[in-house]
Amino acid sequence: MKYILFIALPALLLVSLAFTYVRHADKPKSIADDDQPRKVVKTDAEWKKLLTPDQYAILREHGTERAFSSPLNDIHQHGTFYCAGCHNPLFSSDTKFDSGTGWPSFYAPIAKNSVIEKKDKSYGMVRTEILCSVCSGHLGHVFDDGPKPTGLRYCMNGVAMTFEKK
Repeated sequence: MKYILFIALPALLLVSLAFTYVRHADKPKSIADDDQPRKVVKTDAEWKKLLTPDQYAILREHGTERAFSSPLNDIHQHGTFYCAGCHNPLFSSDTKFDSGTGWPSFYAPIAKNSVIEKKDKSYGMVRTEILCSVCSGHLGHVFDDGPKPTGLRYCMNGVAMTFEKK
């Protein structure tokens, strides 16, 4: 009897741990998870099927929409702005402000790891490009002329985002 317990108990423990690992491994990660947020990787053909031509030009080819052309610039309701490519939450309407530039502007992302900053040396200037941390889609740029409390202006392309009211 002692030998059965000696063998069966560790075996049951290993099986239990294996089921726990599988259950948690299948759980999709949230962008709020600091260790390894989810990633979305698609081919160009897949992105072209998923996105409108304007969204593809901005998110995948690092384009810029015309100033004052996005309906998201005029949204003043309470809600969340998401990446149009992967639905990653990017900005809360609580941090949105009217910058007068013609693009939706925010003073902070919804979470520190919801966006990625990358040095952009295009067009003969140095700027900080903002990318979605999940699908690496181009969103816009960040500048240091924003309001308090951060002093930052995340100048985003409205075409690169969607909005959901709370």
